[in-house]
Amino acid sequence: MRIRFTISGLLLSVGFANALQDTTTVDLGEVTIMENRMEIPFNKVSRNITVINRKAIETTPARSLQEVLSFTPGVDVRQRGVSGVQADIGIRGGNFEQTLMLINGIKLTDPQTGHHMVNIPVPLQAIQRVEVLKGPGSRIFGQNAFAGAVNVITMLSDKKSLNIQGFGGDFGMRGGSIVSSLPVGKYKQTISASHDASDGHWYNSDFKVTNLFYESGFEINDRNEIRAMTGYSDRDFGANGFYTNSFPDQWESVQTFLAALSHTYRFDKLYFQTRGYWRRNDDEFRLRRNEPAFYTNLHTSDVFALELNGTYTSKIGTTGFGIEGREEKIESTNLGNRSRTFAGIFAEHRIEFAEKFDFRAGLYSNYYNEYKWKHFPGAEIGYQVNAYSRLYSNYGISFRIPSFTELYYEDPSNQSNPNLLPEEAENFEIGWKFNKSRLRTELVFFHRFTQNLIDWNREPSETQPNRNKWTPQNISEVRFNGIETSIQYLADLGGENAKIKELMLSYNYINADLNQVSGVESRYALNSLRHQVIGGIQAEFVKRAELTIKGRYIERMALEPYFLLDARLDYNRLKKFGLFLEVSNITDADYVEAGFVQMPGRWFKAGFMINLN
Repeated sequence: MRIRFTISGLLLSVGFANALQDTTTVDLGEVTIMENRMEIPFNKVSRNITVINRKAIETTPARSLQEVLSFTPGVDVRQRGVSGVQADIGIRGGNFEQTLMLINGIKLTDPQTGHHMVNIPVPLQAIQRVEVLKGPGSRIFGQNAFAGAVNVITMLSDKKSLNIQGFGGDFGMRGGSIVSSLPVGKYKQTISASHDASDGHWYNSDFKVTNLFYESGFEINDRNEIRAMTGYSDRDFGANGFYTNSFPDQWESVQTFLAALSHTYRFDKLYFQTRGYWRRNDDEFRLRRNEPAFYTNLHTSDVFALELNGTYTSKIGTTGFGIEGREEKIESTNLGNRSRTFAGIFAEHRIEFAEKFDFRAGLYSNYYNEYKWKHFPGAEIGYQVNAYSRLYSNYGISFRIPSFTELYYEDPSNQSNPNLLPEEAENFEIGWKFNKSRLRTELVFFHRFTQNLIDWNREPSETQPNRNKWTPQNISEVRFNGIETSIQYLADLGGENAKIKELMLSYNYINADLNQVSGVESRYALNSLRHQVIGGIQAEFVKRAELTIKGRYIERMALEPYFLLDARLDYNRLKKFGLFLEVSNITDADYVEAGFVQMPGRWFKAGFMINLN
């Protein structure tokens, strides 16, 4: 009954704008999905992929990528605090360790813990679009893409521009950003920076988040291009309830640095790219904020990687190939000094046949010094019923090795397990897409059978708070079955002064058949999504004001459900000077997304925008 009531309420009062451009209609077939080898038009992809483009990023009531992703069907964003201080991203019932984050195809692997995976050193205003791949991504991106992957795309412009934003709001929130494109001849470059801060919405929840990002590109000639990017993220925050409710004065400071250099060669039917990158993460964690001597952990992790990716197009289709090597290191006062090496080989082929069919199959093999060789085959098939309708199905194997935290971390609340085995899963998906005129819809069924799932467990206690330690264990097996549905209508209803532009509604259901030891508490496995409803509306007034209303009903396994309603009003968004107003949690819901963090009630933000081209 609760689900039926929520869907009815959304249909009557809310709705949501999906990821679209600043035009009435958008041909998603013109969008090319940016995988590391093959680049496939969106309308020919035989996977369930959501593309969040620039307009959706700008008009969503959000101050961070994490908050933008929370309105994506099938994606479970569990925030500890607001404005992207820290958040875990799960896809299709997977946890934060099973999702891979990327920037322009560069993997943001963090060997310490997936809690740092979304420390994206790119200001939200510098992101051009986001591609969310749901389901196994190991064959495409490697072992960390266990349940899905999120690829953040930035763009280099050949025109000069300057965008400035500033805002303030409840809880002492304040912040701003600046994004500037400064091309010089064939040399393109973008410089961006952002800073968000707050005094906190409850005890010991203040934060400061600063992001710096620089990207450049130079076309040597028609065949060769060099690109470079570097980013830095600095965040420190009161971590009350982040990892345990036994120490309300927890505090953490995290700095993330990323540098990458790539060379691309294109000639006729051959595409070839080589690149190298380095990611460093410094993490300081205290159980008592003002007493570092009581308990402090210091972690520094480094990831060094080299990649070679290519494609060749012939009469029999497109062949993709690649090889990569990576070294992961950590120096830690708690985990010790650890390192592991990795190598991977990609091979795949895609063909189109019988006019309406396409087939893609491939294999990714990787080698870790601790787990030796593992192989991940996968295949996709699509059938284009007509210009508007497409059927597809795919199968793949996914794999994830334990993080250093799962293997070695110990503190008064947690006990590691160095005997953990890697997670493995078989995945199957079948879906239908329809895209005609103003209507877009998709229906998907997926199945994932996981062996050796890693979850943190602890024994229950009559004493509160529970002082028994959390310990990671391999659960024998878990079966996830899910249904994903979405519908979007580009309404364009009304007159010159008032118009409903877009409507969207989605519903996702996941059933997990979990073999779990009875009587123990689960930190992650029993907290995945069961029901998710997202819906909304975007309206336009006097061609200057845009109202976006977004709402979510979230019901997780073994947790209380909640409904959130957010809204944003933009005035002159694309003009030289604009204003915006945001209201989050309009219904003043009482809810917890992750850990033991009580999320804020109703709160307001307002700000300005300056666009100079």
